[in-house]
Amino acid sequence: MSEIVDLDRALSVIRDGDTVGSVGVIGWLVPDHLLEGIAHNFLTKNGPGNLTFYFPVGVGDALEIKGMDHVAVPGLLKRVIGGNFINPLNPRTGRRAEMMRMIIENEVEAYAWPIGATMHWLREVARRGPGYLTEVGLGSFIDPRQEGGKMNSRTKDNLVQLREFDGKEYLFYPTFPLNVALLRASFADELGNLSLCNEPLQSATLALALAVKASGGKVIAQVSEIVPAGLMPAANMNIPAALVDYIVVAQGQMTTDVDFDARYLGGSFDPSSFSALYPAGIDKVIARRAAHELKEGEVSIFGFGAATNIPLVLADGGKFNDGGIRRYRHTTEHGVFGGIVMSGWQFSANLYPEALIDGPSQFDFIDGGGCAFAALSFAQLDQVGNINVSKFSGFSPGSGGFIDIATNAKRLVFVGTLTTSGLDVLVSDAGIEIRKEGRIKKFVQKVDQITYPLSRGISERGQEATIITERAVFKLYGQTLVLTEIAPGADLNRDIIDQIDFAFDVAHDLRPMDAELFQLGG
Repeated sequence: MSEIVDLDRALSVIRDGDTVGSVGVIGWLVPDHLLEGIAHNFLTKNGPGNLTFYFPVGVGDALEIKGMDHVAVPGLLKRVIGGNFINPLNPRTGRRAEMMRMIIENEVEAYAWPIGATMHWLREVARRGPGYLTEVGLGSFIDPRQEGGKMNSRTKDNLVQLREFDGKEYLFYPTFPLNVALLRASFADELGNLSLCNEPLQSATLALALAVKASGGKVIAQVSEIVPAGLMPAANMNIPAALVDYIVVAQGQMTTDVDFDARYLGGSFDPSSFSALYPAGIDKVIARRAAHELKEGEVSIFGFGAATNIPLVLADGGKFNDGGIRRYRHTTEHGVFGGIVMSGWQFSANLYPEALIDGPSQFDFIDGGGCAFAALSFAQLDQVGNINVSKFSGFSPGSGGFIDIATNAKRLVFVGTLTTSGLDVLVSDAGIEIRKEGRIKKFVQKVDQITYPLSRGISERGQEATIITERAVFKLYGQTLVLTEIAPGADLNRDIIDQIDFAFDVAHDLRPMDAELFQLGG
C-alpha cells in the first residue's frame, strides 16, 4: 500500500550499493527534490553511497534544476548509465555540469546508451526477460567491437554484447535488477495513484516503476499535491497505486524557466502569445534551407540542437497561422506529437501538442519506421560517411535518441555550421561574408567517435542524406560527398574546399542557395 511520508522516510529505503533509476528529461519531469535529498543525506548524514544511477534520459538543465548533478559526488556515485548527459555550459556561471566533469576526469564508471535502448531495456526488466536485443547501434560506439558504450577508461564491465541470431548480428543488453525508482508526478490521490496531468511528457515513468517493482524494489514519487481519491478521472491517473510505495510532497516543482504553462499541454496555436526566441543570422539561414526539405502531412522528427530551429522558422514565417500548424506532423524522441517543437532547454516538450505517448512507445514508433523524415544536428562528418554527435571537443554527451532516429528514418537532413568555435559570418540580402573562420573543422578525415555509420544506412537501407550548412549544401551517396549548392558570397576554394579535410565531389549543376534564405528581415 502506498504511504505519504516525509523525504527522510522515503529515502531511508536506499542502501549502500543500490541501483537507482530516475525519470526526467532535461528540466522536465525531474524528481529534483528526491535527487537533492540523496546527496544531502550522503554529505551530512553518512547516507548510502557506492550507488549506481540509471537515467533513461539526461536529467537536469545546468541551470536551477541540477538533476543528475546532485548525485555527481565522489563516494556517493559508483556508476552511471544514461541515454545522454548534460553538456552545455551554464550560461549564468560558465561552468560545465559536474557529472560531465566526473566522467571526463575518470572519477566514475559511465556508460552512454541510446535512449531507445534505455527505454526498451526497462521493459525487459519489467517482464523479467534476459535482456534487450536490437540492431540499432551496430557499427557505432555502442558496438562492443568499438567502445561498447563505455565513456572512459575507468569503465570496464561489458554491459553491451554482440550476439548472432538466425544468421544476423544484434546488440544485446542483459538485464539486471533496479532497487529504487525516483518518479515525479503532478498529483497523487489519497490512495497513491499518480497523475501526470500537468506534465508535458510521460517519458519512462511507467516503464521505470514496472521495472523496479518486478525487481522487488521500491518506487518513490514526488508530487506537488495530494488530492481526494476519485476526484480525477481514472484516465488521468497514469501510475496505479499498486506500483507506488512512497509519496513525498514537494511544492513548487520546477521546470526550466517555466512555472506552469498550459500551452505545453495542448490548445490551439495563438501567434500573438507565441514569444519563443526565433533563430537569427546563420542559424536562421540553415533552418530555412532545411525547412525546404519538409513535406506537409509527413511525420517529421527533430533531434536536439540546431535541428529544432526548423519548426521555429516555420512559425516565424507564418506557416503555422490560420490553422496551418495542423498541416505539419512534427515530433521528437520524447513522445509529443503536433504543435511546435521547442529548442534549447525547452526541447522535448512541444507547445500546443496534439497527442502524447510514453517514451518506450515512442521508440516503438521510431524503430518501426514511423518517422519518414528526420532532421538532426551534427558535430562531425568524416570521409567514409560516419556521423558524430556523441563525443567532441573533449566532452562526451552521449547520443540521446540520435542513433534510433538516424537508423530508422528514410530521409535524413543533418544541419550545422561548416566550422565551429569562433566562426563569425555576416548575413545580408547579398548572401554571406565569412569575417572569421571557425577554429575547429567539422568535416574531418576521421570522426572522434562513430555515433552513426551513415554510409552504411545509405548502402544497406537506401537512406537519403542531405547535409546543410550556412555556406553549402551536400548530398551523401554511399561514401561519396557531393557539393550541390553554395551560398552567394562564399568562395568555393577558400570557404569550402580548404575547410574540409578530405576530397569531395562538386556537382556538375552546382547552383547557388536560394537568395530568399539570406533575407533575414522577412
